[in-house]
Amino acid sequence: MIQTKIYATGKRKTAIARIYVKPGTGRISVNGREFENYFPVLALRSTAIKPLVLTGKAQQVDVEVNVRGGGISAQAESIMFGIAKALQIETPDLRTQLKRAGMLTRDARVKERKKYGQPGARKRFQFSKR
Repeated sequence: MIQTKIYATGKRKTAIARIYVKPGTGRISVNGREFENYFPVLALRSTAIKPLVLTGKAQQVDVEVNVRGGGISAQAESIMFGIAKALQIETPDLRTQLKRAGMLTRDARVKERKKYGQPGARKRFQFSKR
């Protein structure tokens, strides 16, 4: 069981989530708001708390989240990654379980930059021979 507050960082695209996990009753707050109010979509809520459900710690810990940047989906995934890292720091035995579920791998895919002289990152202007 967690003795003190544990800190971890989760990232996805440009979203960065700072996670604080401490012993409690299962309360989650995101940017000072209730979890259900911050993520009104059920799919995003379930994505964010996936590590807690998988390890069975959903009712044993309180999670405080500060998240910024990115869209709401990237924020949910960064929270998932951060919670998984915090749980693994607290209980190293959970590492294999979280790793097998793919929650300890940072999804490094980010938007590719637009190149100069072109309309997009990959798109090219139409070729004209004459």
